[in-house]
Amino acid sequence: MSRQNRHSVTQGVGGTITRMARDPIDRLRGEMEELFAELWQAPRFSRRRGGYRPSVDVYRSERTGELTVVAELPGVDPSRIQIYADERTLVIAGERRRPSAAGRVYQQMEIDYGRFQRQIALAEHIDVQSCKAAYRRGVLTITMPVSKRPAEPIRVSIPIKRTK
Repeated sequence: MSRQNRHSVTQGVGGTITRMARDPIDRLRGEMEELFAELWQAPRFSRRRGGYRPSVDVYRSERTGELTVVAELPGVDPSRIQIYADERTLVIAGERRRPSAAGRVYQQMEIDYGRFQRQIALAEHIDVQSCKAAYRRGVLTITMPVSKRPAEPIRVSIPIKRTK
């Protein structure tokens, strides 16, 4: 009996043709193919590699009119974070270092480490001289007053205040 005769063909989801398994080896092969197809859809494998990329939220406060940027930076030493702003751009850069541990043999490594740089385009002009930053428990919060008119095209470093 030929291999083609051992399988029936049916119409599957999305108009694809799915071969129905007739024996345990074919069923196992199908399950493995599905597993690997799903594996590459997982965020860990679909995102760009190359180090740590912190998550960032940007919002405007209705009450104060300030732009606020919140960046999750757990495990990052605040002294290793640089923040720069100009009239329409904010840059957050730094490094999340892997703790040194002699004698460790990893079974699994999922935590990202390395240098990072987030360049955030701002929807409004800001007063670069009045920007403030605070770091507390792994979260960096930057507040930036909105300016009615464009600022001078200068780049300002924003110091980080550590809070408990």
